[in-house]
Amino acid sequence: MFHFGRKKSEPARVVATQTGKAVALSDVPDEAFAQKMLGDGVAILPSEGTVVSPVEGEIVEVLDSLHAYGIHTKDGLDILVHIGINTVELKGEGFKAFVKVGDQVKAGDKLAEVDLALLKEKGFPAYTPIIITNSDAVKSMETTLGDTKAGETVVLTYQV
Repeated sequence: MFHFGRKKSEPARVVATQTGKAVALSDVPDEAFAQKMLGDGVAILPSEGTVVSPVEGEIVEVLDSLHAYGIHTKDGLDILVHIGINTVELKGEGFKAFVKVGDQVKAGDKLAEVDLALLKEKGFPAYTPIIITNSDAVKSMETTLGDTKAGETVVLTYQV
């Protein structure tokens, strides 16, 4: 049927978690992310250690190692922000959390700080995947790669 006068809904926006460069998940040196085993999304190769929320929602998970954060959005998506590759092995060293489970966040709110020099020194790639873990709930998704500014640059848009 025709839907005259009805606006097409705007896609939801996901902003960069860090200042740096947005890259395709296939560029992440970790099979689980590169092959989208945990879901679809984009990754940031950071140049700065401040990590912000990519979306508005509720913090539903903060791993004890402070390297991964789960956010549930108002439109029903579950977003995983995973700082670094294999950084769970650091057991929290080099990470500082600024949120806890139950906190409400807006896009751009500070989630964490990570010591990028420590990651490099210890041999952990600093890529930060931003994954929609229930990406089967998404009708369409588009990523934007290239230079990013934390909390400002849109790196992914989606429709549910």
